[in-house]
Amino acid sequence: MSAFPEIERIPYEGPESKNPLAFKHYKEDEVIAGKTMKDHFRFSIAYWHTFRGAGSDPFGPGTMDRPWEGSVDDVENAKNRARVAFEFIEKIGAPFYCFHDRDVAPEGATLKESHANLDAIVDVFLEEQERTGIKLLWGTANLFSNPRFMHGAATSCNADAFAYAAAQVKKMIEVTQRLGGENYVFWGGREGYQTLLNTDMKRELDHLAKFMHMAVDYAKEIGFTGQFLFEPKPKEPTKHQYDFDSAACINFLRTYGLEDHVKMNLETNHATLAGHEMMHEMEFCASQGFLGSVDANTGDLLLGWDTDQFPTNIYLTTQTMLVLLRHGGLAPGGLNFDAKVRRESFEPVDLFHAHIGGMDAFARGLKIAAKIQEEGELDSIIKDRYSSWDTGVGQEIEAGKHNLKSLESYMLEKGEIEPNKSGRQEMLENLINRYI
Repeated sequence: MSAFPEIERIPYEGPESKNPLAFKHYKEDEVIAGKTMKDHFRFSIAYWHTFRGAGSDPFGPGTMDRPWEGSVDDVENAKNRARVAFEFIEKIGAPFYCFHDRDVAPEGATLKESHANLDAIVDVFLEEQERTGIKLLWGTANLFSNPRFMHGAATSCNADAFAYAAAQVKKMIEVTQRLGGENYVFWGGREGYQTLLNTDMKRELDHLAKFMHMAVDYAKEIGFTGQFLFEPKPKEPTKHQYDFDSAACINFLRTYGLEDHVKMNLETNHATLAGHEMMHEMEFCASQGFLGSVDANTGDLLLGWDTDQFPTNIYLTTQTMLVLLRHGGLAPGGLNFDAKVRRESFEPVDLFHAHIGGMDAFARGLKIAAKIQEEGELDSIIKDRYSSWDTGVGQEIEAGKHNLKSLESYMLEKGEIEPNKSGRQEMLENLINRYI
């Protein structure tokens, strides 16, 4: 029986449509900058928010009307939810989905029982993937919700918590491989500290690295070839998390010899909490060769916490797509809607409105970014700004032909530098507005 009987697959009707259940800009087979929109975005639906989010907050219980949920969260209910999830993903037209182990199957009284519960749901996922052609973008393990992880998982002061987390990750790598998942994500929800008065930071970081190396080694052992991803988040729930931002994560990976195995899974709201724009996080990762995948959401700048709202800001999506076009896209990663409807948007149809809005916003961002790239005005201005590095002493410095002594001699002879080029920030902002 359909969970959304009044809703057919969401159609594309174009910019003039006033149908709230139709795409205005996202047309999956439309070719922009040499690829279809479907291939540019590789949209993925987040199982945890979309199908498990109940609308609770620190001040009250859930508000969501989810008629497919039973009164008991058992395996049978989880199987039903899985079929509902694929109905939704199929109707919204996304090619991928993502999940944590505890999103999809109830935790058992023992680890063995939890594994069995998960396997039962994976059987349903395999059936639904075969029926629909929908694929798993990435899998991951929930190493933060259960009280056993109150001190962290890979960075816990309790060695048994580390061991339990390792068992979960082993299982989820196997599950991800079984489902044909293209990536596996490390997200350290509680890998950080509340106070340094009780924390051995060096030991915890060593343990986190050891944990990730174990995962890489096991993937090799079983032949899992998916890309490992590391997701930054600066705070909440801990005061300081070790995966603070992309720079901290990449430094960690290089320090511990993981740089050849792990790339970054960036989230817009997490970039905001770290004091960065998403464009900064993406450009930094791309420039260092670590751009892997993106959790597509946004935060409320008036609220200093992880609101996980759907992206509707065209400036944000344009900036995102400018970076992706410049650096060749995301595959095997994608744009995952790690976003949730507001607590007051409690009807099932609101899930469709939210995802339609996000997919249309990215489609508009792609069209704008592709036009900017095609006409080349922005690239030309940037190239001109750095033109002193393309000839003369700049070119020689980049080629390694100078040292401090030779540059001193150069400046003693030259006397003074020529006037700098204007940054033209206001003109460039006007340029972007012109395209939008």
